[in-house]
Amino acid sequence: MWVDDWQMQCCGEPFAVGDRVSWRLRDLDPEWPGLVLGSDLTAGVDQAEEHHGRVSEDLSPVTGIVASIHAVHCRYAPLSDERPTHRHPVPGSGAMTSVRSADGWTPDRGDLTFAGYVVRLVGE
Repeated sequence: MWVDDWQMQCCGEPFAVGDRVSWRLRDLDPEWPGLVLGSDLTAGVDQAEEHHGRVSEDLSPVTGIVASIHAVHCRYAPLSDERPTHRHPVPGSGAMTSVRSADGWTPDRGDLTFAGYVVRLVGE
């Protein structure tokens, strides 16, 4: 599943491998992770953690144990027909790095900007 950097920075709870978490999930745009990282790295990443109202309050949270966390970084650039201040992920520029914990403030890596986390949960 996907966890946005800004969601964590705003009001997310830090978590680590081995932690029990309970998250509300929304469907993730199926093209986004593949665009940035390539489909071979994002197989199965089809949902995103959400706590800003884009999911029904009636939806039960998904609970599990964090099995792995990968920080995702990518380059951002304006599209050719847009203002330079509007930046979008550059296709294929993404990189994943295994990390033990997540707080939303993972440092950038040179010209690669931190974008979020790919997290794998396992049942209890």
